[in-house]
Amino acid sequence: MFDVDASEFLVVVVVAIIAIGPKDMPRALRTAGRFIGKMRKISGHFRSGLETMIREAEMEEMEKKWQEQNRKVMEEHPGVEITAANGGGAEMVPLPPPSEPEPSEPEPSEPESAPAPEPETEKPAPKPPAARKKAAPGKAPPQKAKP
Repeated sequence: MFDVDASEFLVVVVVAIIAIGPKDMPRALRTAGRFIGKMRKISGHFRSGLETMIREAEMEEMEKKWQEQNRKVMEEHPGVEITAANGGGAEMVPLPPPSEPEPSEPEPSEPESAPAPEPETEKPAPKPPAARKKAAPGKAPPQKAKP
């Protein structure tokens, strides 16, 4: 869309550093990024709205064509009664009941009563670490004897 060469971009960066200053540059770039993000969001919303309108217009056009073709067919075949069986009308016909297939393998039955879960035993609370004795400066802390 925009044709920006590397040299032109370098000139823009140098001017921005001089005009804004290196101290305020991160804040300026953050603000520019937010602005660009908002513009992208708005343009995406606008684009999706246009696409929806075009899709709806196409659907209306297709529906008009379908109705016109349907009318022509009906004029060509005036003696045909429209029923749900031949694909027309709003009459609803119930479906036949499904035939039950014979099971090839018997399904395992679930036990009627499951064993009761074992009660949880309470675990003792962890003991706090023993208080450490601070050694005097220059002395090593006392060591415990190993059993």
